[in-house]
Amino acid sequence: MSRRPTIVDVAREAGVSKSTVSLVLQNSPLVKAETRTQIEEAIARIGYVYNRAAATLRSSNAGLVGLIINDLRNPYFTEFAISVQMTLAARGYAVVLANTDEDPALQAQVLCAMIEHGVAGVVLSPAYGGEAQIFDMLTRAGIPTMQVLRKVHPRTDLFPFASPDNVTGSRLATAHLLAAGAKQIAFIGGITGQFVTDERRKGYLAALAGAGVAPQMFDGRSTRAFGYELATRLARDHPQIDGVLCFNDLVALGLLSGCAQIGRQVGDGFRIVGFDDIEDSALTYPSLSSVRGNIASFGRDIAETMVAWLTEGKKPSPETRTRVELVVRESSKRS
Repeated sequence: MSRRPTIVDVAREAGVSKSTVSLVLQNSPLVKAETRTQIEEAIARIGYVYNRAAATLRSSNAGLVGLIINDLRNPYFTEFAISVQMTLAARGYAVVLANTDEDPALQAQVLCAMIEHGVAGVVLSPAYGGEAQIFDMLTRAGIPTMQVLRKVHPRTDLFPFASPDNVTGSRLATAHLLAAGAKQIAFIGGITGQFVTDERRKGYLAALAGAGVAPQMFDGRSTRAFGYELATRLARDHPQIDGVLCFNDLVALGLLSGCAQIGRQVGDGFRIVGFDDIEDSALTYPSLSSVRGNIASFGRDIAETMVAWLTEGKKPSPETRTRVELVVRESSKRS
């Protein structure tokens, strides 16, 4: 090898990840003896020299916290990320922020980079897919990690999970639509089998079952475009549906726009409720009823919880659900 060997070369030679090599170089007890020997032999074979001065510089990043978000295009996640970042900054921590755009491969890439740069903890709103790879990396690295908003790893004793109470929120919204006079209520948006979709549908289904009403569900992307497209489909193929609970506010705002496009009045006769209560919900016309989880407050609490874990060793409870409320506005209010 004509150039100076790097840690990547060691990892390739040993057949392990770069983060595992880093743990061996730091004398971490998390690495099995057999793997340690394998890496040390690879180091000897290729002549890698550990730059301890550079490693010391990296270790000074004890005040770094990784924040990985699945979709920063969604204002809900953006507000959460800002709240976490500002709270951590006030406590003396710098945030390394990454948007994965729902891409598991990119998620693994950015997490590996964060581990290499010595983040002290990770707050993860995960993409769906590739869970085994990322949580294996986090286990080997021994970095305090919180799952937020989405639970993709079942071992919440190892990776604590926190989220607003989706089930209660959807139950409140569905009960409100029933009380307002809706007879056939649909749930639109979200993909069956994904954690948040299943949670938000659970409350909806429970409320309808209690009222003896049959559910009607329409899978789809959690985007404005899906809601916009569905407005025509509902009016044409399902005119009997007179109430809709949307997976999130983006779907609901798209549905509002689609209804305006086809001339369908929202309110009496066709009521809509969203979920998340992003800022646009109160500013659109008609204003959108929505389930509020107070995501800014939630973000502040998550940041403070992570700080307590890092500075005092106070590991969070395995699962935390925070309070939600229904904000009733023009799109579903009884006249």
